Amino acid sequence: MTTTVQTRPEVGALLRTWRERRRLSQLELSTRAQVSTRHLSYVETGRSRPTAEMIDRIADSLEVPLRSRDELLLAGGYAPRHGGRGLDHADLGVVLDGLRHLLDAHLPNPALLLDRHWDVVDANAATDLLLAGCEPALLEPPVNAIRVSLHPGGLAPRIRNLSQWAAHLVHQVQARADLTHDPALVALARGAAAYVPGAARGPRPTGPVLALELEHEDGLLRFFSVSARLETATDATLDELHLETFLPADRETQRAMASVPR
Repeated sequence: MTTTVQTRPEVGALLRTWRERRRLSQLELSTRAQVSTRHLSYVETGRSRPTAEMIDRIADSLEVPLRSRDELLLAGGYAPRHGGRGLDHADLGVVLDGLRHLLDAHLPNPALLLDRHWDVVDANAATDLLLAGCEPALLEPPVNAIRVSLHPGGLAPRIRNLSQWAAHLVHQVQARADLTHDPALVALARGAAAYVPGAARGPRPTGPVLALELEHEDGLLRFFSVSARLETATDATLDELHLETFLPADRETQRAMASVPR
């Protein structure tokens, strides 16, 4: 009988992988992290064991997401520092209540609270206006904002500037996948691009902002989006959340949204 022993990757090798992903030399990283190139080399090769503070400092210089920083700390033999609590954890309750208050305060305009994979955590009532006519299967939790936007059974048939909007969304997901190296985001970007082939080659926007042009029973609605996240989050789950809010891009849409019940 053969027993397979799972071994955790060495922290030095993981740090080197993140450095190479960021296309930095040891000299460039050592300058950013204020550590000698020689010591950094020793850490990467396993000749020197970094402290938890050193791991965090190097990870910060590499813009490593908090969830992945905990993986680095564990690989170095230290306890995780950045939580990654579930959304139902009591410690996150007050913060989530505050974010949900912002959703309601954004009425009569649509707003969503999204996690790191663009799954909808919560949304205000005006979002129903965006989702009208979508296939029920796409609205089964967890609802993915990217998928429901670009899927043929979702918003796609109602988006007049679909090529432009799809290119915008695919670029957002791909940029986050490149930053985090999250396989789920890589798959999401690939799937989103497949919904609208050739989207990246669509005409460039001519206005001051790229607006979502959505056909609705009340006429054409035009929104621009604003994304916001917690800049002071020290918990991985909160760090991965972001608010996606939509604002009228013209007077006609502004008047149409004014009639949405609060």
